[in-house]
Amino acid sequence: MVISAAMAALALTLPIAFHAVGLGSQFLPMLLPLLINGFLSGPAWAALTGLLVPPVSALATGMPPLYPPIAAVVAAEGATLGGVASLIWRVTRPRVWPALLIAVASGRALAVALTWTLAQAFELPGGVAGWAVLVHGLPGTALQLVVTPLVVRFAMRRGGPLFGDGSGG
Repeated sequence: MVISAAMAALALTLPIAFHAVGLGSQFLPMLLPLLINGFLSGPAWAALTGLLVPPVSALATGMPPLYPPIAAVVAAEGATLGGVASLIWRVTRPRVWPALLIAVASGRALAVALTWTLAQAFELPGGVAGWAVLVHGLPGTALQLVVTPLVVRFAMRRGGPLFGDGSGG
């Protein structure tokens, strides 16, 4: 619970820092700590944190917006990233890449599908909206693929209660 709370706090503040220096939403700064949380906490906490942080952020900062329902899409993606990463990590540990790739692919696929569905509901071109979400988030996807293994491997080497004796397993 404590790890998830720390990752939630980071997920709430990191987007503010990214926007302050002009990097914006294309780096998916809220999703990075939510994904890492999947490797550091259990599936239920990781999914719940991913689901709750976006609407809390929307209410506190206005980002992501509640309308159009971008916060809902980000919440679903955050819950998927954390939950899937945590579930698969339990099986593949200490190998980070299988859980990381499946979680990121699942989260992005869900974001595209939800965006397409919502665009259709708003009578907008769903295919264009889906591709736009996918392309817009490519820098963030790359950031997730670079940063997450580094953080998880560092935490594994550090050891402690999350990773046993620090031997990486």
